[in-house]
Amino acid sequence: MYEHKLPKDIRCPLEYGLDIFGGKWKSRIICVLADKTLRYSEMRKEMVNITDAVLASALKELQEDGIVERRQYMEVPPRVEYCLTDKGRTVIPILQSICQWAGAYHLTDTSYALSQCQRCDYRNPKGGA
Repeated sequence: MYEHKLPKDIRCPLEYGLDIFGGKWKSRIICVLADKTLRYSEMRKEMVNITDAVLASALKELQEDGIVERRQYMEVPPRVEYCLTDKGRTVIPILQSICQWAGAYHLTDTSYALSQCQRCDYRNPKGGA
């Protein structure tokens, strides 16, 4: 995993939150795991355009931050599953709110429509994720 040359300088709760679930892939991983436990290969199929190295790195960071739990079973062949922790599940309403906001304002900022998010269902706050 990449080692930062300087220590993180987090000065407010927003920076802390964005460090944990911000970026291109972490929020998507959280959404994919929102309501199920998946093996790495299953998760990889749900994610589009992510490399194995990036997925593995993001999963490791989410584990270190207590968002994702990695369960390893001593079977032959070995089985590893990933799921959200209780702390990780508390992020879902935040991501749903972001999705609702984006759904409400995206068309006013661009000329193309976003596809409906099946996980968050931004048009129905009680559905999805």
